[in-house]
Amino acid sequence: MSFVGRSIPKTDGMAIATGKPVYTDDLSSKDALIVKILRSPYANAIIKNIDTSKAMLVPGVECVLTYKDVPNKRFTLAGQSYPEPSPYDRLILENRVRYVGDEVAIVAAVDEKTAIKAMKMIKVEYEVLDAVIDFETAIDNKVIVHEEEIHTNFDIGMQRERNIVSTHNYTKGDIEKTLSECDIVLEETYYTQAQAQAMMETYRAYNYLDHMGRLVVISSTQIPFHVRRHLSRALNIPSSKIRVIKPRIGGGFGGKQTACVEIFSALVTLKTGKPAKLIYSRKETFNCSNSRHAMKMKVRMGATKDGVIKVIDINALSDTGAYGEHASTTFGLVGEKSMPIYNKLEAARFTGNVVYTNKMPAGAFRGYGATQGCFAVESTINKLAVKLNIDPVELRLKNIVKEGETTFAYDKSINSANLEECIKKGKEMIKWDEKYPSKDLGNGKVRSIGMALTMQGSGIANIDTSSVEIRLNDDGNYTLFVGSTDMGTGSDTILAQMACDILETTMDKITVVSADTDIVPYDPGSYASSTTYVTGMAVVKACQQLREKIIEVGADRLQVAKELAEFDGKKVFCDDKSISIFDLAVDFTVGPNKVQLNGFASHGSPVSPPPYIAGFVETEIDKETGKLEIIDYVAVVDCGTVINRGLATIQTEGGIVQGMGLALFEEVRYLENGQMDSNSFMQYKIPARSDIGRVRVDFVETYEPTGPFGAKSIGEVVINTPAPAIQDAIYNGVGVRINSLPMTPEKIFMEMNK
Repeated sequence: MSFVGRSIPKTDGMAIATGKPVYTDDLSSKDALIVKILRSPYANAIIKNIDTSKAMLVPGVECVLTYKDVPNKRFTLAGQSYPEPSPYDRLILENRVRYVGDEVAIVAAVDEKTAIKAMKMIKVEYEVLDAVIDFETAIDNKVIVHEEEIHTNFDIGMQRERNIVSTHNYTKGDIEKTLSECDIVLEETYYTQAQAQAMMETYRAYNYLDHMGRLVVISSTQIPFHVRRHLSRALNIPSSKIRVIKPRIGGGFGGKQTACVEIFSALVTLKTGKPAKLIYSRKETFNCSNSRHAMKMKVRMGATKDGVIKVIDINALSDTGAYGEHASTTFGLVGEKSMPIYNKLEAARFTGNVVYTNKMPAGAFRGYGATQGCFAVESTINKLAVKLNIDPVELRLKNIVKEGETTFAYDKSINSANLEECIKKGKEMIKWDEKYPSKDLGNGKVRSIGMALTMQGSGIANIDTSSVEIRLNDDGNYTLFVGSTDMGTGSDTILAQMACDILETTMDKITVVSADTDIVPYDPGSYASSTTYVTGMAVVKACQQLREKIIEVGADRLQVAKELAEFDGKKVFCDDKSISIFDLAVDFTVGPNKVQLNGFASHGSPVSPPPYIAGFVETEIDKETGKLEIIDYVAVVDCGTVINRGLATIQTEGGIVQGMGLALFEEVRYLENGQMDSNSFMQYKIPARSDIGRVRVDFVETYEPTGPFGAKSIGEVVINTPAPAIQDAIYNGVGVRINSLPMTPEKIFMEMNK
């Protein structure tokens, strides 16, 4: 029997497809107070006076809270393990607002209509200040976004008075000397935009006080345990008085690694004693949550005339917006997840700053900095191939890291990698030799192809640790307790598959209980591509422990040596003697002096093994208008052992489509006054089915010795290759390179007609 490697359908798939009530709002009570937030219309202002008296007179209003009514303790909303590297630069409410949409007051009423009416009756007097909107002008700007002192748990290079949140400087080798020895040196500057996660289910939380007076929070979140810590700090109550439950999630993509809503509704419940819920509208989700960090990246690359890449030097600037969630950690991955792919380097450097601006905060987004770094580095590699007159496939094959090597950049030991086979398989699937670089169709359109490579990580090395418990129940079935968060990815299914293989049972015998801080062991949550790799390994350890216990007690009942006993999932046996798993389960749960059989394990990894992808795209471009259509996209993935091929394929396809959106359509835009210009799906375009052409996915399986069954991650790496691959296809088709995302028809047209 083997479940690992099979395309098992998601265990919750039918319930979700048939509309069963499984999401946060489905679980809220009908009498819950409706919470609304009054928000700043200005990008930077001081609240001189706020009058809530008329709002409180509206029938049905339960409370109106301002900065005068809330705790005065600064915190971060970033979902990261303690001590968080993100700065403590927030208050629940403050007399200073720092972006259009920043919170001014909290209103709770018996229904939405009443809450909105009361919100409109709050009178606020602002002193409007100048704002810094362009992140390239933020450093040493006369406008200081945060004038108060800010606590950081680590030295992240903050220079608050210069609007610098974090400074990064990684250097290995002599950059200038090695560049001087290269036959060709390229220098290019790239811009990646802020991108909205655009998940189907907007941010939301519902909470109430239980019979013991504890705060119970039901939230659409990726990080239940981190949310509990945020609430404890911000609300100044012990974490033991808080329970966080995560039901099904309608998408997160990193956005729900930031606790955007839970504190506001929780505060209402603590103030009133009544259940309360806060559901962001789509406009609020665009305006008042978080996005991908916009970045500027200058890349210098040096190589020999025969195509050996000797230097990669990246200097970057990142826009974290008004608050610093995930500022330093996202930034660090720009270099760490791009340069180690190429292992003939003799010098590598990644430097730069993250800056505050008066815009909506940036946060976590699938790819988490690696996406931006991949666009800059891979686009430069493609340009280098043209300069050297070398096929970009061959240039990469000459330079890529191989299994068993230690990377020059960042000193990563590579235990599993077959990027060479990924490239070769993708090249064959796209028919590279037949189509490269382009073919003029003779009707004003041209077809062309491009490619890119990427890597990511699997969990956060030496930091995040996941714990798992599995119990043998009195009926012979199992309950698996995990703290990880299934965001719709099918992680509950995958973890159950692993348990089935070790315990040699079937999926219907495993009940997965996940993401309830009162019930399940600690898990940091679903981010950093960690669930399959980190939580999965904890599942493996816990199930192996339980299996050993079953064999041990079974051998004892059979009165044989443990070494002679075997377990086939249904019984423990030796020769012709056996005892069923059901009888063992009853024996250890019924009667005096019995201890229920269980397995408990924790796992954290000292390494973060990278998955890899080779991405290839074929596009068709109208030479008269610059309009681009995607004809075919091929992604060949090395994620170690593929635990569930069906779910891995869907993950890859979804990530590719998001990457296409980043490349061609999506952009969080701001006007000069800081107003967001793209806060609905009328203005913010995400790819439709008709926009993405054919997407094909295949795998090259390797074996990662540190991962469960040899698996690595797949969640984030899938989004990175479309932007640089499409950029390359545009150049191969019409001879122009678009270095700023998104690569719209207007940009292509203007570049062609310069």
